[in-house]
Amino acid sequence: MPASTLTSKGQVTIPKSIRDQLGLRTGQRLDFQLDTQGRLTVRPRSRDIRDLKGILRSARKRPPSIEEMNEAIAEGFSKL
Repeated sequence: MPASTLTSKGQVTIPKSIRDQLGLRTGQRLDFQLDTQGRLTVRPRSRDIRDLKGILRSARKRPPSIEEMNEAIAEGFSKL
């Protein structure tokens, strides 16, 4: 069972084997929950933004030109 030591600043290093199992990365936020029997649960707060890369994919191969943006804006206003 992995163990760690509490520093004078209240910091604990999570053992590498646990970080690997949880998929934790540097800078990731964690949630701590203490139950009525004094057991501590640590969970990743949210997904790392890097995990979202590629979820949304545009069919567009290139960014729109300024002319295309202006046309889209004009088109939107003409429908009002």
